[in-house]
Amino acid sequence: MTEPISRAPARGRSARAPRESARRLWSALSPLLRLLILTQLAFNIGFYAVLPFLAGHLGTAIGMAGWLVGFVLGLRTFSQQGLFVVGGWLVDRWGVRPVVLAGCALRIAGFVWLGYARAGWAVIGAVLLIGFAAALFSPAVESEVARQAVAWEEAGHGSRTGVLALFSVAGQAGAFAGPLLGALLLAVDFRTACLAGAAVFVLVLAGHLRLMPQHIPGRVRAGRRGGARALLRNRRFLALCCAYGTYLLAYNQLYLALPGEVQRAAGSQAPLSWLFALSSALVVCAQLPVTRWAGERLGLRRSMTAGLLLIAAGFAVVAAARPAGWTGTAGLLPAAGFVVLLTVGQMLVVPAARAWVPDLAEEGRIGLYTGALSSVSGLIVLAGSAATGSLLDPGLPAAVPWLVLAAVPALAVALLPRAQKETATAA
Repeated sequence: MTEPISRAPARGRSARAPRESARRLWSALSPLLRLLILTQLAFNIGFYAVLPFLAGHLGTAIGMAGWLVGFVLGLRTFSQQGLFVVGGWLVDRWGVRPVVLAGCALRIAGFVWLGYARAGWAVIGAVLLIGFAAALFSPAVESEVARQAVAWEEAGHGSRTGVLALFSVAGQAGAFAGPLLGALLLAVDFRTACLAGAAVFVLVLAGHLRLMPQHIPGRVRAGRRGGARALLRNRRFLALCCAYGTYLLAYNQLYLALPGEVQRAAGSQAPLSWLFALSSALVVCAQLPVTRWAGERLGLRRSMTAGLLLIAAGFAVVAAARPAGWTGTAGLLPAAGFVVLLTVGQMLVVPAARAWVPDLAEEGRIGLYTGALSSVSGLIVLAGSAATGSLLDPGLPAAVPWLVLAAVPALAVALLPRAQKETATAA
């Protein structure tokens, strides 16, 4: 085990130390970390060229009811997040390279299938394949970045959260470019966007075939037995998973609740891509400063608490404005406020949760624990998405769905585990 991240500044990086720019941090990283971070960028470009527009496609072109759209989106998240634990176990057993390659191949097939799917069963099959593909390659990349970030910290280069924040920046840069690419491609049709997403993953697959090493120094294959039992007895880790799952359920509303609110206010979903771009631009510009600030002043638990409360405030902003029934530019302001608060909350929650996992994981099982973090979250999203989809159907008072959604992350604060040693060391 490594010691908690809150001790990193005391080991050689104080608040008064010169602040490393993103460019200097990037230049100091190993070639493997650079490859993994660029991989995250490419993953999200391909993914977000399609996903933000999936709900509209299912409701309009396929004609699915609101509850079924919510269920399909939740199923996609579950097949991805819910099966991360399988991908994480495979990474611990077989290594990063084969799991990433298999995931990319499945994602290519899934996007092509989705582009041509018209029947409900075909859409569900394609969505499941797309999700399972990510359940393979994402735990592989995320667990190795976390492992390399811990090694970076132990070598005295600085806090592991700096590396993880740069990883988040790369992902959000992809999430920034992806919806803009998708919006341009939708001028042709949804199938073109899907095929473009598949093409991105063809490039990722080719890059990893050429550049990813067969064996990564320091990574040891875990045994076949014993990991799951110890994980299920780790109450502090499971508490972290549950709290993180409520964040993911809230974040999923970018694809479920937000499109309907934008449609109501603007008369179309055209502004949706710009709101996604706003979210991504905030992360790209502010993630490293926010992470540095939180690392200097907050512990991991306090960072997650602040993030969850900001997310709750974002839903509350829309709930407060909905009874007024504003439309046009004024009607989009609450949605923009929701996106900003959700994004700032995300910037606090995600790096803290990822940095916490290595401290709670069993030795040699970081892939399994990284996967389990997302799998428990996926179960929460699957259980919650159909319910929130029903909430968003007409019939309820306008503010009620958003008030219910605001309560979820606020109540999740109580689930966060007490960080051992953190209260004594956090600034």
